[in-house]
Amino acid sequence: LETAPVDFRFPTTNQTRHCFTRYIEYHRCVAAKGDDAPECDKFAKYYRALCPGEWTKGSEYWGGECVGVCNEKV
Repeated sequence: LETAPVDFRFPTTNQTRHCFTRYIEYHRCVAAKGDDAPECDKFAKYYRALCPGEWTKGSEYWGGECVGVCNEKV
């Protein structure tokens, strides 16, 4: 089983913020490079590994959240 690598911006055991950040990174990548960009796959794998399944099943849990956030610089 592989998961997201350690990210020292998120040192605590509560990974909610880490999950959301990876989700935003994925959608920023897709917005910049397109849906089929292979370099975005790692971000999708990371947020799917970190986020609870009910947040990522079917329609995206944060559906509209990315709309004012994804275009900002990290």
